[in-house]
Amino acid sequence: MVKERARILVVGGGYVGMYTALRLQKKLKREIRRGQVEITVVSPDPYMTYQPFLPEAAAGSISPRHVVVPLRRVLDRCRVVIGEATAIDHGKRTATLSTLATEEEGTGTEELSYDELVLAPGSVARTLPIPGLAEHGIGFKTVEEAIGLRNHVIEQLDIASSTRDPAIRDAALTFVFVGGGYAGVEALGELEDMARYAVRYYHNVQADDMKWILVEASNRILPEVGEEMGTYTVTQLRRRNIQVLLETRLASCVDRVAVLDDGQRFPTRTLVWTAGVKPHPVLAATDLPLNAHGRLKCTAELTIEGATHAWAAGDAAAVPDVTADAPGTDTAPNAQHAVRQAKVLGDNIAHSLRAEPLQTYAHKYVGSVASLGLHKGVAQVYGRKLKGYPAWFMHRVYHLSRVPTFNRKARVLAEWTLAGLFKREIVSLGSLEHPRAEFELAAGGKPPHDPKGSN
Repeated sequence: MVKERARILVVGGGYVGMYTALRLQKKLKREIRRGQVEITVVSPDPYMTYQPFLPEAAAGSISPRHVVVPLRRVLDRCRVVIGEATAIDHGKRTATLSTLATEEEGTGTEELSYDELVLAPGSVARTLPIPGLAEHGIGFKTVEEAIGLRNHVIEQLDIASSTRDPAIRDAALTFVFVGGGYAGVEALGELEDMARYAVRYYHNVQADDMKWILVEASNRILPEVGEEMGTYTVTQLRRRNIQVLLETRLASCVDRVAVLDDGQRFPTRTLVWTAGVKPHPVLAATDLPLNAHGRLKCTAELTIEGATHAWAAGDAAAVPDVTADAPGTDTAPNAQHAVRQAKVLGDNIAHSLRAEPLQTYAHKYVGSVASLGLHKGVAQVYGRKLKGYPAWFMHRVYHLSRVPTFNRKARVLAEWTLAGLFKREIVSLGSLEHPRAEFELAAGGKPPHDPKGSN
């Protein structure tokens, strides 16, 4: 039994935030019903995004609404607040929140008191001060960005098909991706596959007219799947006429020209930035200890070092890897650890409230899988290496097993089945990004964006 009433604040609605709250709902069901425990989840979005499915959503294999999990539906015993924590004073047990209501009211931020804190805000895209990047770069971390990128790619095919200017056509058919990790390689692989299929329906655009370029600063891509599989991936991408430029950096993208540090220049209307992530800025606005990389210093029990009643996991936390051979090694900031850490974290909070011993988080990395497009992939799992169709199939089976709720599993499986029976959809719904554009134009207004802008 919980001895005193506990207010648990979960900051973040991603993997760790949602799964931790879900675990707490289960472990503290009686206490919640009796009013002894109250769980509040603060998230900027009313849903959790299952990011491994973003490339397939961008390629049209999965509907965008099936890539997200509604927080209020699965966290029915929690209070869900749509907003962001802008600062945390753990000494006073208060969090400063900015919500949709505070923005409407114009009253500034509000303070929320708590007894137990779970910090799981995740990460944000790590950008560099590269000229032109902020103006012309496209991210790939949210479902909105994934669908926006799909619409953008198809729009470029339309531009290339209708223009008479060879320079505009060349720029429209040049697609540059910066970053050779999971996000960059999978997004490139799926979108190239989708575009290659789409050009069948264009009378004057051929697959060979397109230029797909992957820029990576290190000497290998997909380090998670091992050197051999990384080399295999490079070979397979190059066979698809995709340029893979290793040990190369983006120097500038001013005026829509991607300039690399080796002097190469690529006029392009599409520059996708997936070169890593960094901890969420809210961590710097707390009184909790951070390591040199800006992540929270944590123990193997997922408590924050030197702070009582404070917990963390996922991208925001530096959690010791007790299974590693080298001392001082932290667990990798990926979904495989995040989901498992959330389970232990939820259990440990329940143990702490009941004055029971805490568990140690220990999980040996089992490997990785990556999709390179329809029926193409690479994998290294439990030391076994797979490539091609078997790896692609394993990628789908693994992530289908991990996506939350039976409802989502069934819907995703149904969409995959239908996609296997019918042809791909190649429709661009660009108006979704500016739904009032048609009405504003009819009412005598101006279009919401300049046609010469980023679209």
